[in-house]
Amino acid sequence: MRAKPSDSKLTGLFLDMLAAEQGAGPNTLDAYRRDLTDFSEFLGRVGHSFADAETQVLRDYLADLDTRGFKSTSVARRLSAMRHLYRFLLNERIRGDDPAAILSGPKRGRGLPKVLSIADVDRMLRRAKELSEAEDASPSKRLRSLRLYCLLEVLYATGLRVSELVALPRTAAKRDARMIVVRGKGNKERLVPLNDASRQAMADYLSATEAAKTEKKKDSLAASKWLFPSFGESGHLTRQHFARDLKELAVASGLQARLVSPHVLRHAFASHLLHNGADLRIVQTLLGHTDISTTQIYTHVVEERLKSLVRDLHPLAEK
Repeated sequence: MRAKPSDSKLTGLFLDMLAAEQGAGPNTLDAYRRDLTDFSEFLGRVGHSFADAETQVLRDYLADLDTRGFKSTSVARRLSAMRHLYRFLLNERIRGDDPAAILSGPKRGRGLPKVLSIADVDRMLRRAKELSEAEDASPSKRLRSLRLYCLLEVLYATGLRVSELVALPRTAAKRDARMIVVRGKGNKERLVPLNDASRQAMADYLSATEAAKTEKKKDSLAASKWLFPSFGESGHLTRQHFARDLKELAVASGLQARLVSPHVLRHAFASHLLHNGADLRIVQTLLGHTDISTTQIYTHVVEERLKSLVRDLHPLAEK
């Protein structure tokens, strides 16, 4: 009788499938790995494994998450990971059943995304611009300020995911580039337009990096293919580093740090476009959403705009 494969081995096979067949990126794979590791540790404590756990054991795990104070969104994500895992094990004939198929997740409402006002974004852009032009700043500090201003301009102009933004190639800063090619989730590419402000910010930042390289001829970042290079393992600026810099900028702009993040600025990009009349399908394309239902979290913006149009333009509206 063959020994049952270990949870760690099955997790590895499952993640390999996600990467090869679905184009899952490093962040997605890490999230699945964390969720399944926690699930495996629970199973080990109750004498089970992926290969033999029944539906009731899976329910016990979900109840354990609730006891530990996990939010409904986190429980739903863990359940999704379990469902994907067991569908994979069934398809690969490692199991003859799917114990997660009949499980129901926690009820959860879809909250509206946090959004900055246009005035708030303008304050941050102005402050970032001021810092990048400070005459008394050291060359290294000015370069960091130019980088932050560039990141902010490009993020608000394009609505890129933070992982897409920090991994932009150096070629994205071509002087004549009106559009950039972005590689998003599932390794899918899309074209995203640039406005004049973001193009100028990239050009100024690139000029400053070129000047810095001239002073440090042996700088190992000189040959980097990334627009925002770093000495870290990835070779480019990390999401966490940018998020920290952005929160510091928020405070310097008179905003609360907890209200500002790269993802909040992505929401601001989408909401402000829709508020000014953009079509929902166009915003879906720009954001890189595969399913329109993901973009529909912004329908409240469209509804408010429609109400204001009727109120302001309808001939029978009360004046």
